[in-house]
Amino acid sequence: MNIARMRFIDKWLGMPVCLVLTLWRRVAGLFGRTPGVEFQPRRILFVKLAEQGSTVLAQGALQSAVQRVGRENVFFLLFAENRPILDLLDLIPEENVIAINARGLFGAIKGSLGAIWRMRRLGIDVVIDLEFFARSSAALCYLSGARWRVGFHAFGGEASYRGDLMTHRLSFNPYLHTSRVFQMMVDALDQPARSLPTFPHIPQVANVATRFEPTREEIEEVRGKVRELLGYRRPMRLILLNANASDLIPLRRWSPERYVELARKLLARYPEACIAFTGAPGEAAAAEQLVRQVGSERCASMAGKTTLRQLLVLCGLAEVLVTNDSGPAHFATLTAIDVVVLFGPETPKLFASQSARTHALWAGLACSPCINAFNDRNSPCTNNLCMQHITVDQVFAEVCRWYESRQAVRTLPKAA
Repeated sequence: MNIARMRFIDKWLGMPVCLVLTLWRRVAGLFGRTPGVEFQPRRILFVKLAEQGSTVLAQGALQSAVQRVGRENVFFLLFAENRPILDLLDLIPEENVIAINARGLFGAIKGSLGAIWRMRRLGIDVVIDLEFFARSSAALCYLSGARWRVGFHAFGGEASYRGDLMTHRLSFNPYLHTSRVFQMMVDALDQPARSLPTFPHIPQVANVATRFEPTREEIEEVRGKVRELLGYRRPMRLILLNANASDLIPLRRWSPERYVELARKLLARYPEACIAFTGAPGEAAAAEQLVRQVGSERCASMAGKTTLRQLLVLCGLAEVLVTNDSGPAHFATLTAIDVVVLFGPETPKLFASQSARTHALWAGLACSPCINAFNDRNSPCTNNLCMQHITVDQVFAEVCRWYESRQAVRTLPKAA
């Protein structure tokens, strides 16, 4: 999926579509009625088209919806390439996932029309838009035929125009963690639509984090891959480096050269440790280049060599993961690994996992965060000083702290 193209389509096609649908809604509203508080939803659909990491943060909201209407009555709409993590979480049935193949403009339109047809056929009566201020998701929510539609609205023009298509219009709170924002959207179903956006409620997110449980066969398979690349070392001490960020926000990348320097320092500090670079298949060549620059037989690339499940197995076998703010930072929280996450154009106060094993580093410059829900997550910045201000020594110290704390736990004498 070409992110720049999708943003272009969302803006220049999405805006007029939302305008036309808004006018239609107001005309139709003259002859219809808004469902009252007595309305009891039967089927709830979540819309989160992009970013698999955010799906992990939505676990609490999904659980709340399941408690309301039952697992078999909760549905999810997304782009097909973002489906793997949702299936792995196993919070809703696989057949309840509506996936849009977003390959090219015509593919996206065709997939969207198919999704609309399916939503209407399913009789979805509540749709919750987790996409904040995207126009495409707002249009899909309205066209789903759902009587209740929960989503954010730019009351004072503080965000992008996307019409007036929601029945439950909420104000986006930039001081509320994303997991609580998603929970608030489910809790809004208990509020009279006419009283919103005033929300006399503090959203509470239960500790519902899913723990990934691989099979013994999966563990042995991934161990075999690691042994093949790095040789057999017992006991194996593995540190993972994810030197990439999604194409959605390239400003989140920490310099590859710094990952190389970090790897060299860690290998020198811990002679028993090995390092594996991770990444998607499209990042394999770049990861192999970093391995060559590190120049150690204890360093190898696993980029493009694992499925999502195998990546989580790998995390479960490792001690620490260092990553930019991206999907793997959230995926890894489903395992017992310690995760050092580097933040820059976005803030950990809103987007870092709430896991006790997530350790965020953020320079907190005056210009950071520069990416938010109010600017379509676009920034005028062309020089990510916020990431450059995170030094190799800072990251090295943080990795050493958690790596050594894990080794200390291993050496504690067992109780008699």
